[in-house]
Amino acid sequence: MINTVLFDLDGTIIDTNELIITTFLHVLGNHFPANPYTREEIIPHMGRTLEEQMQTFSGRQEVGELVLDYRAFNTLHHDEMVKEFPRVNEVIGKLHERGIKLGVVTTKIKPTALRALELFSLKQYMDTIVTVQDVEHPKPHPEPVLTAIANLGADPGHTLMVGDSAADIQSAKAAGVKAAGVAWSLKGAEVLKQYDPDYILEDMTDLYGILGWEPMNQ
Repeated sequence: MINTVLFDLDGTIIDTNELIITTFLHVLGNHFPANPYTREEIIPHMGRTLEEQMQTFSGRQEVGELVLDYRAFNTLHHDEMVKEFPRVNEVIGKLHERGIKLGVVTTKIKPTALRALELFSLKQYMDTIVTVQDVEHPKPHPEPVLTAIANLGADPGHTLMVGDSAADIQSAKAAGVKAAGVAWSLKGAEVLKQYDPDYILEDMTDLYGILGWEPMNQ
Protein backbone atom coordinates (compact mmCIF):
# COMPACT_ATOMS: atom_id res chain seq x y z
CA MET A 1 0.00 0.00 0.00
CA ILE A 2 1.25 3.47 -0.88
CA ASN A 3 1.94 5.63 2.18
CA THR A 4 4.37 8.14 0.64
CA VAL A 5 3.76 10.34 -2.41
CA LEU A 6 6.45 12.46 -4.05
CA PHE A 7 5.64 15.13 -6.62
CA ASP A 8 7.59 16.86 -9.32
CA LEU A 9 6.86 20.59 -9.25
CA ASP A 10 6.87 22.27 -12.69
CA GLY A 11 4.15 20.97 -14.95
CA THR A 12 2.90 18.51 -12.33
CA ILE A 13 1.38 20.34 -9.36
CA ILE A 14 2.09 23.92 -10.46
CA ASP A 15 1.48 25.16 -13.98
CA THR A 16 4.71 26.97 -14.77
CA ASN A 17 4.61 25.86 -18.40
CA GLU A 18 3.98 29.23 -20.04
CA LEU A 19 6.43 30.97 -17.72
CA ILE A 20 9.18 28.49 -18.60
CA ILE A 21 8.52 28.55 -22.34
CA THR A 22 8.22 32.35 -22.43
CA THR A 23 11.47 32.71 -20.49
CA PHE A 24 13.38 30.38 -22.81
CA LEU A 25 12.02 32.16 -25.90
CA HIS A 26 13.02 35.53 -24.45
CA VAL A 27 16.55 34.53 -23.45
CA LEU A 28 17.34 32.46 -26.52
CA GLY A 29 15.84 35.12 -28.78
CA ASN A 30 18.11 37.74 -27.25
CA HIS A 31 21.26 35.63 -27.48
CA PHE A 32 20.61 33.80 -30.74
CA PRO A 33 18.36 36.07 -32.84
CA ALA A 34 19.48 34.49 -36.10
CA ASN A 35 18.24 31.06 -35.04
CA PRO A 36 14.95 31.56 -33.21
CA TYR A 37 13.53 28.62 -31.29
CA THR A 38 9.88 27.62 -31.19
CA ARG A 39 7.89 26.40 -28.21
CA GLU A 40 7.63 22.99 -29.90
CA GLU A 41 11.42 22.72 -29.80
CA ILE A 42 11.57 23.65 -26.13
CA ILE A 43 8.83 21.40 -24.73
CA PRO A 44 10.58 18.02 -25.24
CA HIS A 45 13.51 19.14 -23.06
CA MET A 46 11.44 20.41 -20.14
CA GLY A 47 12.03 18.40 -16.98
CA ARG A 48 15.82 18.40 -17.22
CA THR A 49 17.99 20.89 -15.33
CA LEU A 50 18.15 24.46 -16.56
CA GLU A 51 21.87 24.09 -17.29
CA GLU A 52 21.31 20.93 -19.35
CA GLN A 53 18.57 22.60 -21.36
CA MET A 54 20.68 25.69 -22.03
CA GLN A 55 23.61 23.53 -23.11
CA THR A 56 21.34 21.72 -25.55
CA PHE A 57 19.83 24.89 -27.00
CA SER A 58 23.07 26.87 -27.19
CA GLY A 59 25.51 24.14 -28.13
CA ARG A 60 27.80 25.50 -25.41
CA GLN A 61 29.14 23.89 -22.27
CA GLU A 62 29.52 27.20 -20.42
CA VAL A 63 26.03 28.64 -20.05
CA GLY A 64 26.37 30.75 -16.91
CA GLU A 65 25.29 33.98 -18.60
CA LEU A 66 22.26 32.32 -20.17
CA VAL A 67 21.24 30.84 -16.82
CA LEU A 68 21.53 34.21 -15.09
CA ASP A 69 19.42 35.89 -17.78
CA TYR A 70 16.84 33.11 -17.54
CA ARG A 71 16.52 33.42 -13.76
CA ALA A 72 16.26 37.21 -13.88
CA PHE A 73 13.40 37.17 -16.40
CA ASN A 74 11.74 34.19 -14.75
CA THR A 75 11.80 35.81 -11.31
CA LEU A 76 10.42 39.09 -12.64
CA HIS A 77 7.39 37.42 -14.26
CA HIS A 78 6.93 34.46 -11.91
CA ASP A 79 3.90 35.38 -9.84
CA GLU A 80 1.87 36.79 -12.73
CA MET A 81 2.37 33.76 -14.98
CA VAL A 82 2.22 30.67 -12.79
CA LYS A 83 -1.05 28.89 -12.03
CA GLU A 84 -2.22 25.93 -10.00
CA PHE A 85 -3.49 22.83 -11.76
CA PRO A 86 -7.10 21.85 -10.96
CA ARG A 87 -7.77 20.20 -7.59
CA VAL A 88 -4.11 20.06 -6.61
CA ASN A 89 -4.48 21.83 -3.28
CA GLU A 90 -7.63 19.90 -2.45
CA VAL A 91 -6.05 16.50 -3.12
CA ILE A 92 -2.70 17.21 -1.49
CA GLY A 93 -4.50 18.63 1.53
CA LYS A 94 -6.57 15.45 1.79
CA LEU A 95 -3.49 13.24 1.50
CA HIS A 96 -1.81 15.22 4.26
CA GLU A 97 -4.93 14.97 6.41
CA ARG A 98 -4.95 11.19 6.01
CA GLY A 99 -1.32 10.87 7.14
CA ILE A 100 0.34 10.27 3.76
CA LYS A 101 3.99 11.38 3.77
CA LEU A 102 4.46 14.02 1.08
CA GLY A 103 7.42 15.55 -0.69
CA VAL A 104 8.57 17.48 -3.73
CA VAL A 105 11.44 16.33 -5.96
CA THR A 106 12.36 19.01 -8.47
CA THR A 107 15.14 20.18 -10.76
CA LYS A 108 14.45 23.79 -9.70
CA ILE A 109 16.75 25.60 -7.30
CA LYS A 110 15.43 25.88 -3.74
CA PRO A 111 14.45 29.60 -3.68
CA THR A 112 12.20 29.35 -6.75
CA ALA A 113 10.77 26.00 -5.64
CA LEU A 114 9.82 27.44 -2.26
CA ARG A 115 8.40 30.56 -3.88
CA ALA A 116 6.07 28.53 -6.08
CA LEU A 117 4.95 26.26 -3.24
CA GLU A 118 4.29 29.17 -0.90
CA LEU A 119 2.39 31.08 -3.59
CA PHE A 120 -0.24 28.33 -3.68
CA SER A 121 -0.07 27.36 0.02
CA LEU A 122 1.42 23.94 -0.76
CA LYS A 123 4.64 24.17 1.23
CA GLN A 124 2.74 23.53 4.46
CA TYR A 125 1.94 19.99 3.33
CA MET A 126 5.42 18.94 2.26
CA ASP A 127 7.55 16.90 4.65
CA THR A 128 10.60 17.18 2.42
CA ILE A 129 11.60 19.32 -0.57
CA VAL A 130 14.50 18.02 -2.64
CA THR A 131 15.86 20.48 -5.20
CA VAL A 132 18.68 20.34 -7.71
CA GLN A 133 20.89 21.98 -5.07
CA ASP A 134 20.41 19.05 -2.69
CA VAL A 135 21.85 16.33 -4.92
CA GLU A 136 24.91 15.60 -7.00
CA HIS A 137 22.97 13.82 -9.75
CA PRO A 138 19.60 15.29 -10.79
CA LYS A 139 16.71 13.37 -12.35
CA PRO A 140 16.62 11.04 -14.27
CA HIS A 141 19.24 9.67 -11.85
CA PRO A 142 17.59 7.97 -8.84
CA GLU A 143 19.45 10.14 -6.30
CA PRO A 144 16.77 12.86 -5.92
CA VAL A 145 14.00 10.33 -5.26
CA LEU A 146 16.23 8.28 -2.96
CA THR A 147 17.16 11.46 -1.07
CA ALA A 148 13.48 12.27 -0.48
CA ILE A 149 12.85 8.71 0.68
CA ALA A 150 15.77 8.90 3.10
CA ASN A 151 14.59 12.27 4.43
CA LEU A 152 11.15 10.83 5.10
CA GLY A 153 12.29 7.48 6.46
CA ALA A 154 10.05 5.97 3.80
CA ASP A 155 9.98 2.54 2.16
CA PRO A 156 10.57 2.62 -1.62
CA GLY A 157 8.14 -0.27 -1.99
CA HIS A 158 5.35 1.89 -0.55
CA THR A 159 6.26 5.13 -2.38
CA LEU A 160 4.80 6.76 -5.49
CA MET A 161 6.50 9.45 -7.59
CA VAL A 162 4.22 11.68 -9.69
CA GLY A 163 5.62 13.70 -12.58
CA ASP A 164 5.09 15.14 -16.04
CA SER A 165 8.32 14.11 -17.77
CA ALA A 166 10.37 11.09 -18.76
CA ALA A 167 13.00 12.16 -16.22
CA ASP A 168 10.47 11.81 -13.39
CA ILE A 169 9.43 8.32 -14.45
CA GLN A 170 13.01 7.18 -15.04
CA SER A 171 14.18 8.53 -11.68
CA ALA A 172 11.30 6.82 -9.90
CA LYS A 173 11.83 3.46 -11.54
CA ALA A 174 15.59 3.59 -10.96
CA ALA A 175 14.90 4.29 -7.29
CA GLY A 176 12.56 1.31 -7.00
CA VAL A 177 9.35 3.28 -6.45
CA LYS A 178 6.06 3.35 -8.34
CA ALA A 179 5.80 5.99 -11.06
CA ALA A 180 2.76 7.97 -12.19
CA GLY A 181 2.71 10.28 -15.20
CA VAL A 182 0.19 13.11 -15.45
CA ALA A 183 -1.98 13.36 -18.54
CA TRP A 184 -1.83 17.17 -18.38
CA SER A 185 1.87 17.09 -19.24
CA LEU A 186 2.71 19.26 -22.24
CA LYS A 187 4.54 16.25 -23.63
CA GLY A 188 1.29 14.29 -23.71
CA ALA A 189 0.25 11.06 -22.01
CA GLU A 190 1.24 8.96 -25.01
CA VAL A 191 4.84 10.15 -24.79
CA LEU A 192 4.97 9.39 -21.06
CA LYS A 193 3.54 5.91 -21.61
CA GLN A 194 6.65 5.07 -23.65
CA TYR A 195 8.58 5.08 -20.35
CA ASP A 196 6.29 2.50 -18.73
CA PRO A 197 4.83 4.40 -15.78
CA ASP A 198 2.77 2.32 -13.39
CA TYR A 199 -0.10 4.81 -13.64
CA ILE A 200 -1.30 7.73 -15.72
CA LEU A 201 -3.32 10.33 -13.81
CA GLU A 202 -6.09 11.90 -15.84
CA ASP A 203 -7.00 14.03 -12.82
CA MET A 204 -5.36 14.64 -9.45
CA THR A 205 -8.25 12.83 -7.78
CA ASP A 206 -7.08 9.62 -9.47
CA LEU A 207 -4.60 9.42 -6.60
CA TYR A 208 -7.45 8.42 -4.31
CA GLY A 209 -8.02 5.23 -6.27
CA ILE A 210 -4.31 4.41 -6.40
CA LEU A 211 -4.21 4.73 -2.62
CA GLY A 212 -7.21 2.40 -2.35
CA TRP A 213 -9.60 4.98 -0.96
CA GLU A 214 -13.31 4.64 -1.54
CA PRO A 215 -14.76 7.57 -3.56
CA MET A 216 -17.33 8.21 -0.84
CA ASN A 217 -14.52 8.88 1.62
CA GLN A 218 -12.86 11.59 -0.45
